[in-house]
Amino acid sequence: MRVVLAEDLFLLRDGLTRTLTEHGFDVVAVDNGPALRQALLDERPDVAVVDVRLPPTFTDEGLQIALEARRRQPGLPVLVLSHYIEQLYANELLAGGEGAIGYLLKDRITNTEQFVDAVRRVAAGGTVMDPQVIAKLLTRSDARGRISDLTAREREVLDLMAQGRSNSAVAAALHFSESAVAKHIAAIFAKLRLDASDDDNRRVLAVLAYIKG
Repeated sequence: MRVVLAEDLFLLRDGLTRTLTEHGFDVVAVDNGPALRQALLDERPDVAVVDVRLPPTFTDEGLQIALEARRRQPGLPVLVLSHYIEQLYANELLAGGEGAIGYLLKDRITNTEQFVDAVRRVAAGGTVMDPQVIAKLLTRSDARGRISDLTAREREVLDLMAQGRSNSAVAAALHFSESAVAKHIAAIFAKLRLDASDDDNRRVLAVLAYIKG
């Protein structure tokens, strides 16, 4: 699986490259925005792992280049790394209503297995949101809209969905059966008025509603 990795800090870039390579990924690493844009054009990677802030602007150049690449190559898996929790970044990533996106805080990627698992899940079309991001977003007022109709248990289920967990993983985390998880998810979809479909898009739309709350 080919990865384009964009990170301007040498030690972190080198460490992530080594980690991914050791787990069987073919890595093309770059350290700035223009190089990222070119690598995404040339390499057509299976997944892009991108620092939000890259030279030369050190604003949100990495994120914007990744989103630009997703417009050229719909569904391109993108895992964004950031030092900070920014609701705007999560909103922009989820705005297309598609999967294959992730947002991790950089202190989370010190856990090798967790980081590699996140890359694989995003590459496979999943949605991965850092638990700290979810916790931060939960502190805002969410009295608006349909999210406020969810029960406490349904919010727990949706929280885990936002982290990219499968039904079986949600069941294991909350210590109840997969059939119970399925019932909670069905209730979430109903309350959010997400019509049935044959793919996982409803899970992404539910997460989008949750983030925007």
